[in-house]
Amino acid sequence: MEFDKPVIGGPCWAELGASDLRAAKLFYGEVFGWQCGEPDPRPELRGYTVARLADAAVAGLGPLYRPTQPVAWNVSFAVSDADAVTNKVVQAGGTVIRGPMDIFDEGRRTVALDPSGAAFQLWQAREFAGAQVFNRPGALGWVELATRDVKRARAFYETVFGWSVNTSEWYTQWGMHGMDFGGVTALHHRFPVDVPPHWLPYFAVEDVDATTEVAVRAGGRALQEPTNVEGGPRLAVLRDGQGAAFGIYQTEEEQDEQDEAQQEAGTGERHG
Repeated sequence: MEFDKPVIGGPCWAELGASDLRAAKLFYGEVFGWQCGEPDPRPELRGYTVARLADAAVAGLGPLYRPTQPVAWNVSFAVSDADAVTNKVVQAGGTVIRGPMDIFDEGRRTVALDPSGAAFQLWQAREFAGAQVFNRPGALGWVELATRDVKRARAFYETVFGWSVNTSEWYTQWGMHGMDFGGVTALHHRFPVDVPPHWLPYFAVEDVDATTEVAVRAGGRALQEPTNVEGGPRLAVLRDGQGAAFGIYQTEEEQDEQDEAQQEAGTGERHG
């Protein structure tokens, strides 16, 4: 992600809907080092908790609000007018699930589905803008849409948010104001037929392999083992103990340091 704070039109928050909040706090605290303090005391929020790195808000952990809601990560996109963008969603072929509605004084939110059925949220900030850090170990750094209709998805999100599309030989990336923040992947034959279209958040880590091992020991599992992406970072896709999928990737700084260490080790071995 090429920006370090919420930008209108870009992702601003990642939020987990969990069936067991206590278990979720323990899992992500172990995997990312998140500090999950006291839940919000307002009864309407049913224990919603903001996870932090030091004093910086990085993600939300909340309950399931209806029986049919899957345990999953959700991505919110910053907008200046939730009502106006909600209208764009409908006009472009999306579906509104809930909202627009005020979330106390924090902001105004809409929960929607794109034409393929992938859920996402609009967030009009008031007192709460979203994540306070990006791209650092333990923080949100990338978002990826998985869909079975890439062409229609491109048209939908370009219409709703005005995103730019950067297509290469390997990957299609989303951007705003010349800054890329996410991408899109096709749900083709390699994916099980029961995998629904979805948005997948990626969190930065210092070491993809070590973090994957921690997640597995904590009760999760690897959906995609750590791998190097051609022209991109080392990454993995994991699932927590309740079934929510999320991605991790190695920051460029950490990758550069690791590469340098390996080069130095190789030089030492040759000289030895």
